Amino acid sequence: MRSEAAAQLGGLERFASAGKGRGLRARRRFTVGELLLSCPAYVAVLTVSERGSHCDGCFARKEGLSKCGRCKQAFYCNVECQKEDWPMHKLECASMCTFGQNWHPSETVRLTARILAKQKTHPERTQSEKLLAVKEFESHLDKLDNEKRELIQNDIAALHHFYSKHLDYPDNAALVVLFAQVNCNGFTIEDEELSHLGSAIFPDVALMNHSCCPNVIVTYKGTLAEVRAVREIEPGEEIFSSYIDLLYPTEDRNDRLRDSYFFSCDCRECTTKEKDKEKLEICKLNDPPSAETVKDMIKYARNVIEEFRRAKHYKYILCLTLTPLALSGNCIMRGHQVIVFLDFFLPPSELLEICELSLDKMGAVFEDSNVYMLHMMYQAMGVCLYVQDWEGALCYGQKIIRPYSKHYPSYSLNVASMWLKLGRLYMALKNRTAGVKALKRAIAIMEVAHGKDHPYISEIKKELEDH
Repeated sequence: MRSEAAAQLGGLERFASAGKGRGLRARRRFTVGELLLSCPAYVAVLTVSERGSHCDGCFARKEGLSKCGRCKQAFYCNVECQKEDWPMHKLECASMCTFGQNWHPSETVRLTARILAKQKTHPERTQSEKLLAVKEFESHLDKLDNEKRELIQNDIAALHHFYSKHLDYPDNAALVVLFAQVNCNGFTIEDEELSHLGSAIFPDVALMNHSCCPNVIVTYKGTLAEVRAVREIEPGEEIFSSYIDLLYPTEDRNDRLRDSYFFSCDCRECTTKEKDKEKLEICKLNDPPSAETVKDMIKYARNVIEEFRRAKHYKYILCLTLTPLALSGNCIMRGHQVIVFLDFFLPPSELLEICELSLDKMGAVFEDSNVYMLHMMYQAMGVCLYVQDWEGALCYGQKIIRPYSKHYPSYSLNVASMWLKLGRLYMALKNRTAGVKALKRAIAIMEVAHGKDHPYISEIKKELEDH
């Protein structure tokens, strides 16, 4: 293993971060929007629901993709993409043909299978591992509780079930370590509206430690991860990204960090809790609610958010249309593409009722800008889109966007994606003036977070020209 001081890349270096283990540090100054690091995926898997709309190899979004001639389920831009992806796709191709509709390994299982295959065919260090090797990943094995260990054993069973003919397996103990490493170090690839596209391993990006006050942001260009500065970074300063959604108050964020990554954050925001009061804003009443009432309502809000998550179950399909308002579904137009999600576990009317009832109850104590109110408004917006209530969706989005801009850090992808959704809704409802303004707000954030030459920005600018 190379020493910490010896691992350097451009203006960055790997170092021993006090109290955090390994970390990434700047060796020179970086300005806002500047690219610090590009990292190709060590391995990546496209989520099954996006097949047909994105290339399984490079994740490009386009029409007219070609099917794999064997399984008929993987799609590619061209022969070159298909050939490049074959060493990974062959792990699944025959298996998908054999199992048919019963082929359903999780993305974690699929990703782990590809890591095993990659480690066999490329035992040397790859271009994705200039600063950190996959084998160096933390597993936090000693911190796994019985539930997490049982889930890993289920994943190991699925790996053997779906991939037994194509992989040489290490022993069970080694597989437990590998799955634990993937769970702690895997990345979710998302599109410009933060819709899930797939999962991947980006070793060098995984070197960054977490902060709720990040100085960089990670975005994706196909299966390439890019890290850009969202504030000025000075030489010697540690590079921090955020591992979690930063909307929520300190206690909620740290609960999530402890559950998923086995640590608590000690950044400035977590130490001072300076944003918590605004995030948990209480109604301004002549007779303000008691501390106990507020505490009970926070507990209720957390419970209803979890219940809604369990009640909501959907799949994504791709539709091609020129008239998005003719479609049902949670859909926003991207050029001529509209994404629709289907198959709710509960009927949409019941989901919307859950949202409305919870908002009414919480609204007696919380202001609309309270993050728990915003969470349920966001869910209600999605259901409104599903039932083609475009005005309702827009109404919720309009309530969300200003508090989002206040609660999230500068150049937040969550804020950009909400402006983007609003812009596309305005355009669909023939309010071009508001649509142009919202889309330009999205572009302004994305030019810093994604880079001015990103294909997503080109697509949005084309939408503006087409309207």
